[in-house]
Amino acid sequence: MNTRLLSRIVAAFALALLASMIGAQPADKISHIGFLSIMAGPTKGTRIFVRALGELGYVEGENLIIEYRWAAGKNGLLPELAADLVRTKVDLIVTGGTPATLAAKQATPTIPIVFAIANPVEKGIVASLARPGGNLTGLGLVSDQLKPLEFLKEAAPEVSRVVYLYDPATSPGGIGSEDWLKTNRDRVKPLRVELEAVALREPGETDSVFSALPARTNGLLIENSNINYIAGDRICALAIQHHLPTATNDHRLTDSGCLLSYGEDNDDMGRRRAGYVDRILRGARPADLPVEQPTKFDLIINLKTAKQLGLTIPWSLLALAEEVIE
Repeated sequence: MNTRLLSRIVAAFALALLASMIGAQPADKISHIGFLSIMAGPTKGTRIFVRALGELGYVEGENLIIEYRWAAGKNGLLPELAADLVRTKVDLIVTGGTPATLAAKQATPTIPIVFAIANPVEKGIVASLARPGGNLTGLGLVSDQLKPLEFLKEAAPEVSRVVYLYDPATSPGGIGSEDWLKTNRDRVKPLRVELEAVALREPGETDSVFSALPARTNGLLIENSNINYIAGDRICALAIQHHLPTATNDHRLTDSGCLLSYGEDNDDMGRRRAGYVDRILRGARPADLPVEQPTKFDLIINLKTAKQLGLTIPWSLLALAEEVIE
């Protein structure tokens, strides 16, 4: 059986078992949560999260009200949307991405916040992974881009000048800074790759960013950011058009047509986030719930894109892939 499918079945069983052990959500209690996201509307991940809540006894429209706030690709709208959720007096706020999490943190020091982001300690979101402190906890995502770059180099050995496409709001003061560039340029030297950071602040800027890529760019490393996800179809199409092999931590982008991804299971993270919501609604304090990190990482390769780029993926790399898109 496909191991990704097996892990999802196990996760679903665990959620169902937890629900049976702790009992269904009391029928006379209505939980009121906020959902703050840079997206324009519900995604597959949102639906998986809501379904997982249902398996834990929370049924939207019955004993659960979800106040959705969508920023539609505009990071600047998030602070007011977060403030609106606070005014609505929700019991808890679920955030998608760093900008949404920072906006929610700024908006309230008391309402519990459940996040899924990379480097929460470095960004000042929590005090530590083991003891978050304050009113925030959740899931820490993978942020190291070296492994996807290694796989990219193996899939396309000619890659030598790589642009890292990132959203500055996802890592304020970090990614793209001179210190970040120096550290990562030193790390990729063994791969004989030059690294340059290029910002994509809004999905609507995608075409102009591609038209201004540094000369001789022949590879693309894509940050796991919601801005890049929203612009994913266009990013992957332009990468093929410009003959740029692409790598990322975000599996959703290989579905959009990028060459390969190496990272955590996005669906599993959505289910695990529902577990945090359940525990907090039942009385747990965010400060006492350690931030969980992924333990399983998958390589996914899009062979259709490889063919469009004229690449022959080595069998040694295909053998490592959890999924091959044909």
